[in-house]
Amino acid sequence: MDKLERHSYAKIDGEWKITKTITLSYEKIPYALSTISAIQKKLEGVLTPDLLTPKYREENETNPMYGHCYHTTQAMFYFLDTDVLVPYRAKDWRGDDHWWLQDKESGIILDFTMDQYLSIGKEPPHNKGKISSWYGWKGRPHMRTLKLIQKLQPDLATIETKKYSI
Repeated sequence: MDKLERHSYAKIDGEWKITKTITLSYEKIPYALSTISAIQKKLEGVLTPDLLTPKYREENETNPMYGHCYHTTQAMFYFLDTDVLVPYRAKDWRGDDHWWLQDKESGIILDFTMDQYLSIGKEPPHNKGKISSWYGWKGRPHMRTLKLIQKLQPDLATIETKKYSI
């Protein structure tokens, strides 16, 4: 089993200390065309509004991939068993950041949510993309990312929380 940790921090006596660790135990899957195709199909059933911040929910009602690019990209980065994928992002026509993965060896773009553009007659902003670091402090995985991986492996993936007394 692979593990992905998300720490919470508090500043105590002038130093940042870990106060809580959320650990996702899951199984990585092979980075192959067949698994990517299967993941894409499975994502359509698990990318639900509960994974969205409120600002994306209204448009998501008519465009089901809208608002899911960041946590989906981050989840696939950790979920696929490879070290050749790099996160990219670019501003789209709305001014929103759009995220996807790109294979640094082949240049292949893996954009699991690009249908949010294609379904409304727009092109994803891949031509403006740049390699990007994850949002958030210390690049930690987002909770939505952990929840999405758990949804992809409901019978296998588990999330545990450990609190530290400081």
